[in-house]
Amino acid sequence: MTGTSHIKTRGRPVLVLLLTLALLPIGSVLVHALVPPPTTLLMVTQAVAGQGLDYRWRSLDEISPRLVEAVIASEDARFCSHDGFDFEAIQKAMDSNARGRRVRGASTISQQTAKNVFLWPGRGWVRKGLEAGYTVLIETVWSKRRIMEVYLNVAEWAPGVYGAEAAARHWYGKGAQDLTAREAARLAAILPSPRRYSASAPGPYVRRRTARVQAAMGTVRNDGLARCVLG
Repeated sequence: MTGTSHIKTRGRPVLVLLLTLALLPIGSVLVHALVPPPTTLLMVTQAVAGQGLDYRWRSLDEISPRLVEAVIASEDARFCSHDGFDFEAIQKAMDSNARGRRVRGASTISQQTAKNVFLWPGRGWVRKGLEAGYTVLIETVWSKRRIMEVYLNVAEWAPGVYGAEAAARHWYGKGAQDLTAREAARLAAILPSPRRYSASAPGPYVRRRTARVQAAMGTVRNDGLARCVLG
């Protein structure tokens, strides 16, 4: 009995550790359903690297609806209709990559939010697996409106600049709620490479991409593709 009891006692810390590891993601997702993330690993990493840190949280009501339309048009047209994963986009990306074309991604806004808030930068399989798990959790626990709110507040829009408010101040000298459709489209246009491109003094690529995004914003409005966020 003593030996068996000793084994059970030794196993308790392992069980506690496993339970903690299992519950930690759920707890953090529940907390951030209500509380803004104080920082993210990307923010900390970039700040340590000397990029600075400008992060100003704003509620979705304080962000222009044009920016919501712009990021849906640019990043995830089926945001309101999928459950975190756009399998049609994934298949297209796989087909494109298989034909040897430039590698294209298929991450949804939900996946990007999960990665930005809870995980570290990188492309490893472990991180992608965790990203998928967190995506399922936030799609289950958070509303689409909350996912969009968090996404717009933690996305990087320039080196050391995070969130729509800091981005609007950095690029245009105004608050996020005052962004015009063209300004919102430019911000969405630089999202894939925010450390490389400028929203206030765009080059030819950003101007072309801005025009495509702004045209797609009309489709987003007319087809109600932002209804889960804007009502």
